[in-house]
Amino acid sequence: MQFGDYIVYVDESGDHSMTSIDENYPIFSLAFCVFKKSDYVRTAVPVMQDFKFRWFGHDTVVMHEADIVKRRGPFHFLQYDKLRERFMTDLTEVIEQMPMTVISSVIRKDRLKRKYARPENPYQLGLLFCMEMAHAFIKHNENHDQQCHIVCESRSPREKAGRGKEDAALELEFRRIAAGDHYLQGGREEAKMPCFDIVFASKLANSTGLQIADLIARPIGLRILKGDQHNRAFDVISQKFWKGPMGRSQSFGLKIFP
Repeated sequence: MQFGDYIVYVDESGDHSMTSIDENYPIFSLAFCVFKKSDYVRTAVPVMQDFKFRWFGHDTVVMHEADIVKRRGPFHFLQYDKLRERFMTDLTEVIEQMPMTVISSVIRKDRLKRKYARPENPYQLGLLFCMEMAHAFIKHNENHDQQCHIVCESRSPREKAGRGKEDAALELEFRRIAAGDHYLQGGREEAKMPCFDIVFASKLANSTGLQIADLIARPIGLRILKGDQHNRAFDVISQKFWKGPMGRSQSFGLKIFP
């Protein structure tokens, strides 16, 4: 199969455990950042590189949302209010400039546990929803006959990316969904997604796409959890959600369940 025009970068916020649910963050958020490869090379990467050179003097820093929030490592300087405000404003502008389409799912684990006696794994549910929406997007852009790689951050930190048991479990579920074999897909032929393939990358990978996915997953989750709280990042992200084949629905690319 020929390589297609699009690539997808994935990251998550929250954990998928249903046995221990954090009362302060009882959700699992999965974010797909879909880029046209030509836009990624010509715009996304240069914008991120320019930002890093501007703030750090080099481009080896990996942008992790958790490190930024906790002001650790290379982000220690964010303890100073004026610098932090400038940095966050600049970073928000970087996200705003990203030529991407966002597709996301947010699983309310607390509600899932209350509603179902045997709830599905939140990661598997979120992955199914995002893959279905991403496939609809790729198909709408007439690129579903070509291969599209979905790049995920490795979930097995002690193993080489793609080799650990957590990655193996994710890949198995990914391929089951791509084959149309998930029970929620109903065995329909049109549910199959042969254009998708999965790639695992190390948490240390300096990938612009993965870093952008990391930066947006939690703000999406927080918006669903605390809808009345000001969320500057989400205000920008929301403009990038896929609006559907007709381009009309602001929230078409965001699935909240249940």
